[in-house]
Amino acid sequence: MPKLKRVHMKTLKCFALVMFALLLIGLRAIADDAPATAPATEPAATSLLSNSDFSELTEDGKPKGWPIKDGITFEKEGDVRFLRFTQAEAGKMVMAYREVVLPKPHPAALEIHIRARAKDLKVGEQKWFDGRVMMNWVTSDRKKVKGSAPAPNFKGTTDWVDKRVVFAVPEKADMLVVMPCLFNVASGQLDISVLEITPTTADKLPPPPPQEPSVTVPTTQAAHQAPPLHVAGNQLQTPDGKQVWLQGLCVDSMEWSAGGEHIAQSIPVAIDQWHANSIRLPIKEDFWFGWGKWQKKGDNGKGYRKIVDQAVEDCAARGAYLILDLHRFGFPTQVHADFWKDAAIRYKDNPTVVFELFNEPHDISWKVWRYGGNIKDGVPVKAGAKENNEVQDEETSIGMQALVDAIRSTGAKNLIIAGGLNWSFNISGVLKGYALQDVPNANGIMYSTHIYPWKKDWQENFLDVAAKYPVFIGEVGNINSWDDFKFINEDERYEKVLGPDSPWPIDMIGLIQKHKLNWTAFSFHPRCGPMVITDWNYTPTAYWGVFVKRALAGEKFEMKNMR
Repeated sequence: MPKLKRVHMKTLKCFALVMFALLLIGLRAIADDAPATAPATEPAATSLLSNSDFSELTEDGKPKGWPIKDGITFEKEGDVRFLRFTQAEAGKMVMAYREVVLPKPHPAALEIHIRARAKDLKVGEQKWFDGRVMMNWVTSDRKKVKGSAPAPNFKGTTDWVDKRVVFAVPEKADMLVVMPCLFNVASGQLDISVLEITPTTADKLPPPPPQEPSVTVPTTQAAHQAPPLHVAGNQLQTPDGKQVWLQGLCVDSMEWSAGGEHIAQSIPVAIDQWHANSIRLPIKEDFWFGWGKWQKKGDNGKGYRKIVDQAVEDCAARGAYLILDLHRFGFPTQVHADFWKDAAIRYKDNPTVVFELFNEPHDISWKVWRYGGNIKDGVPVKAGAKENNEVQDEETSIGMQALVDAIRSTGAKNLIIAGGLNWSFNISGVLKGYALQDVPNANGIMYSTHIYPWKKDWQENFLDVAAKYPVFIGEVGNINSWDDFKFINEDERYEKVLGPDSPWPIDMIGLIQKHKLNWTAFSFHPRCGPMVITDWNYTPTAYWGVFVKRALAGEKFEMKNMR
C-alpha cells in the first residue's frame, strides 16, 4: 500500500477557510492575516521491488520473495527484520537475486533506497570487493542493456545507515536485476533491513559530472621513439619509406577497470621479453571522462587518462607503437565522436599513438557502418555467433566516417584503424564502395579484422582487402576447449581439434607471416580469454601463448590449411 504523507490539521483548516471565502463572497484574495495553505502533496511512490522491508512472511516464517540460502539468513531485532549476508569463505560470492519489472511507460528515473549496516566487513583482493547492491539493466529475454546503474557499497563496521541514489532508466530496458551481495569479500557480514526501488522524475537525477577537455600532451622525446606511420598502398611505412610490420599483444583490463590491472608491468614485459613492437590498449569513453560507476568521485577521469599517458610513454621509450582501441560493440554514436575529439587533441600527431575507432561493429548494413543512420536501414551483414549480450539503447548511428571526421577536425594526422562488421571479422565492404575517406596529408586508414576458430572464409572476409589496403588483425586467438566458449553455436565450431594439438595456431600465424598482416594477439591477461598467458608471471598458455611468443621472437610458421 502507498504510504500517505501526514497532512497537518492546521493546513486542513486553512484550506477550508479559503474555499469558504471563495465560494460565498467571491473574494480573489483572502485576508492578509490568514495563514497560507501548504502545497498539495502526493503519495510516496510504491517500491517496484516487492517486500522491500521483509515484512511479508511465508507460512514458514521466511521473507516472501527473498532467497534464504548458504550465507544468507533472516533475522529479527525488536521490530526490525533484515537479511544477513555472512562471508564464510574468503573470496566467495554471497548474493541474493531479484528481478524488477519496469512499468510501462518507463519512468525517467529510479531511486534506490537501502538501509544497511556492516560488521567487520573486510575488503577482498580488489578494492571493489565489498558489500554492495549490484544492478544490471536487461531486456525481457534477459539480454544486457547498456546503461549505468549505481552500486551502493559498504565496508568496515557501521551502525544502520541509509543510502539513496537516483539513476536514469534506459529506453530499451524491461527489467532491473537487483543483486545485494558480499562481492568476494575477505570476511564479515552485511545486514539489510530496507531495499526499495521507486520510480521518480528526471529532474531528480544528479547533474552530469563536469568534463575536463584534454590539452595536447607533449610528445616524449625518447631516444628510441618509433617514427610516425602512414599508409602506402597496402603497407605501413615510415616517413623515409621503410615498411613497418606491427606484431604485438592486446593488453586488456582498462575496458572493464578504471584502474587497469598490471598495465605498467605488462607493457614492458610484452615489449622487452616477448619482443612485441605494438601494444593494443582497449579503453572506454566512460572511464576516460570519469563517468564509470566505480571511479573516484571528483576525479573526472584524470587517473584513467594518466594511466593511458604512462602507457604511451612506456611504448615510446621502447620504440613501440600504442594502439588506442575504443572498446565498444554494435555501432558508434555521438558520445564516441566526442571521445575521439578529446583523445585526438591529447595525442595529436604523437608518432607512438594509433587510433582504433570502434572495437566490434555488428548487426548493421555497410551503408549504416559508413554513413550512419537508423540501424534498421538496409540489410544487416550476417553477424555470426553473438559474442556478447550488450544491447545499445540508441537506434541511430553516426557511422564510422563521422569518427574519422571527428579526429581530423582537431588537426591530428595520426594513423587510424577501422574495424569491419560481424564483430570486426568482415572488412569486405571497403572493396564494395564503403571505404572511409581521409583528408589530404593525414596518415591514412588501415582496416581491422578479428579472427577466432569460429570464423571461416578468410579470403573473402579480409584477405582480398589485404591486397589493396593494410590490414590489422586487432584480435586473434586460439581456444583450449569449446566448453570455455559455449556461446558459440554448434554449427559454427569449425575446428574439431583444439588446445595444444590444434593446427589452427600454426595455420593462422603462417597466414599472418605469409602476407605480413599486422596483428596483436588476444589476450595478454590471464583471465580474459582466449588467453596468451596463464598468470602474472607471464607463463604462456600451451594452446595459444607458446605459439605467439615463438612467432614474436622470429620463428617462421607454415600455413597448410586455409579456412
